[in-house]
Amino acid sequence: MAKSQSTQTHGSSKKVRPAGWQIFMVAFFLFYMLVPIISTYAFSVATRWDRTILPEGYTLEFYQRAFSASYFTITLRNSLILSLSTVLVSMLVIIPTVYWVHTRLVGAKPLLDVLMILPFGIPMVVLALALVQVYNFPPMARSPFLLIGAVVIYSMPFMYRPISNAIQAVDANVLTEAGQSLGANIFQVLYRIIIPNILPGILSGSLLVFSTVFAEYTLTSLIVGARFKTFPLLLVEFTRINGNVASAFSVISFTIAWLVSILILWVGSMGHTSKAKTI
Repeated sequence: MAKSQSTQTHGSSKKVRPAGWQIFMVAFFLFYMLVPIISTYAFSVATRWDRTILPEGYTLEFYQRAFSASYFTITLRNSLILSLSTVLVSMLVIIPTVYWVHTRLVGAKPLLDVLMILPFGIPMVVLALALVQVYNFPPMARSPFLLIGAVVIYSMPFMYRPISNAIQAVDANVLTEAGQSLGANIFQVLYRIIIPNILPGILSGSLLVFSTVFAEYTLTSLIVGARFKTFPLLLVEFTRINGNVASAFSVISFTIAWLVSILILWVGSMGHTSKAKTI
């Protein structure tokens, strides 16, 4: 008996090695994802890259031209304002709505799931033209406020799904009943109990929304255009002038989005740690 148990223990302790095809699929996926990024980085510093497999030389001139562009600071500021405002508005709208549906209006959850899929089926051109036609009165007409509303609609599924899954995983009904039994009202339950417990879902949704909106071009160009010029508009403008400078803008955009994502994760982890120490 003891021998069979030791045999089972020894067998269970063996590590399962991945099959050859699994290693190949992972390597192919990494290759497929990394090659365009590495190529963009290389093209942004290449003096010439049209006659050989590798660039013939390297230079930082295109980054200097990118940073010295007249609208560089303005477009970067506008993109950050647009992205962060969209994240904030999305959280203010979606978190209470999803919480209320999961705890009070359970029958409306299938309808809400369907509504959250609709932005994927509506072309951005149609959405932009419809909003411009409906909200054609000041101060909304072709304003940054209308643009924020449009990108909130467009990016809403990216915020909804992580938050919905997080609330469902923590069993919001039990947490709500526990908080109310201790004398907390619905707002205190949401702010002090629900939000700290679903913080990973909120961070995931925020990162998805920020990265999506920071690179958004169609809605911005159709709704506000040059009135509120963002970083993608400047990038597309330079694709017609110089591809190397446009690649430099792409690298800068990716790096900024990456740094802001790390900052959001750091702030979220600090807030989660402080909440845990308070509890």
